[in-house]
Amino acid sequence: MPAAPRRTRRRRYVFLGTTAALATAAALTAALPAQAHTGHGGHQHPGRYQDVQLLSFNDLHGNLEPPSGSSGRVTEQQPDGTTKTIDAGGVEYLATHLRQARQGHPYSVTAAGGDMVGASPLLSGLFHDEPTIEALNKLRLDVTSVGNHEFDEGAKELARLQNGGCHPTDGCYTDKKFKGADFPYLAANVLNDKTGKPILKPYWVWKKKDVSIGFIGVTLEGTPGIVSADGVKGLKFKDEVETINKYAKVLQRQGVQSIVALIHEGGFPASGSYNYDCDAGGAGTGISGPIVDIAKNVTPAVDALVTGHTHNAYVCDIPDPSGRPRMVTSAASFGRLYTDTTLTYDRRTGDIARTAVKSANRVVSRDVPKAQDMTDLIGRWNTLAAPIGNRAIGYISADIGNTGTESPMGDLIADAQLAYGKELDPRTSLALMNPGGVRAGLTYAAKGAEGDGVVTYAEGFTVQPFANTVNLQDFTGAQLVQVLKEQVSGANAAAPKILQPSANLTYTLDMTKSGADRVVTDSIRLNGAPVDPAATYRVATNSFLAGGGDGFPTLGTGTGDLVGVDDLTALEKYLTANSTASSPIAPPAANRITIVR
Repeated sequence: MPAAPRRTRRRRYVFLGTTAALATAAALTAALPAQAHTGHGGHQHPGRYQDVQLLSFNDLHGNLEPPSGSSGRVTEQQPDGTTKTIDAGGVEYLATHLRQARQGHPYSVTAAGGDMVGASPLLSGLFHDEPTIEALNKLRLDVTSVGNHEFDEGAKELARLQNGGCHPTDGCYTDKKFKGADFPYLAANVLNDKTGKPILKPYWVWKKKDVSIGFIGVTLEGTPGIVSADGVKGLKFKDEVETINKYAKVLQRQGVQSIVALIHEGGFPASGSYNYDCDAGGAGTGISGPIVDIAKNVTPAVDALVTGHTHNAYVCDIPDPSGRPRMVTSAASFGRLYTDTTLTYDRRTGDIARTAVKSANRVVSRDVPKAQDMTDLIGRWNTLAAPIGNRAIGYISADIGNTGTESPMGDLIADAQLAYGKELDPRTSLALMNPGGVRAGLTYAAKGAEGDGVVTYAEGFTVQPFANTVNLQDFTGAQLVQVLKEQVSGANAAAPKILQPSANLTYTLDMTKSGADRVVTDSIRLNGAPVDPAATYRVATNSFLAGGGDGFPTLGTGTGDLVGVDDLTALEKYLTANSTASSPIAPPAANRITIVR
């Protein structure tokens, strides 16, 4: 598939802060209003109604190459009720699918729901995600909201991704200056602490001839709790609903009646199949999670919600405050799906005829031709990354997965951090790893020419891309018990975040109980012995957890801080020391936490 011609538009978006296929179509009503005439732009006298194609995706996370393992598959529900998995993802295929989808649709806009970058594989992350911005420009992305991961390297770095320029520390990677994004990043609810103004544009209006659609972009209000403190320094994150409602009024005052909200917050569908009928039991019944309350409270002036963050796939109708169904979509993650939505624009009112909105998730299957311009882009950056990425750092005897309440990959990382902690300070007692920091598992099958069982630096980078440091802190035994209880209480009561423990820490998690009681205190053992509430224990964590991140305030109160190397280096040291080609490391059994359900 040839590359789509580059658009000539190129704007500068002012940074205001100083710190800084089978698919089930969900339709409200399949038919247009009786008097509808859907113009396609070629008529001298266009009809009252104009179909606008909205293509959307979310949570790409710099996955330019096809993701491996479960991260590169989607589940499809079959007519007979069974499911099958399909290999999906990769920008070479995403580009082809989007370009094919646009054919015959002169009114087409492409939008995203945040986390385009951050927690990226080495091919993008090694170069501060410049390759991904370049790819998104070639994809003809029109607009995206920011997500929490856009703040991993802070607001100034986000501004550079928007406006261009070479990296302040690493400089330029090629002989050409990085030009930045051709599309606006929207950050309506992210304010500069001092000025009180959004750090980037809060909204953007797409126009073609006499059709105008406004886009408002927000990230989840809870971003500071899931990003390192340095990344959000000097910023305020405001309520999603209040912010969207505010800017919907602004757009309406400007005469823009058709509005789409791009929200980096999401939900949890009742099925893992991308083509699950979310509304089989009635509008909104097949989905739960934060996006439900948001959708029910966002002003009816907003016609559709493109969401993300939870990495789930759904196309659901959720009633707006007036009780009218409204489309809410999410396209999983890593470029495995895109959502194809038809918005029917009413030229008489300037608004979307909601009775005609229809939408479906489409698989980015790998059975189409690769887009040559994306293949060339990947090849260029891989040439630069290869000397670093192809280096072997260890050997494994089988896949080491990252799924489950306690995952083998999480356990391996915790063991690596304990070993490194003891190297820093022999008094180190245990290590704890946050599950959200484990971005992938390790696969036994070779991805390139390295051979089966070989772990390359690039693969390790995909697992731990954040460059967090390994930190040591002192806690009393009572505080350690409190940390474990915070996994299932406080901010984590509704959606537990189970820390991955080093091998010498064991306990029982009783999910039949509620809140903090789910951690059975009497079962906690360190090196086989009960934890002494009055004793002092040296605990290794990453810097994100050491700052109280992920809803663990007690981890932010440790003393005797000692900061070590980055977490990927600790993992590399552990793999190198504990595995060889003839004696590879086996996946941990993931039996440190006994779970009662």
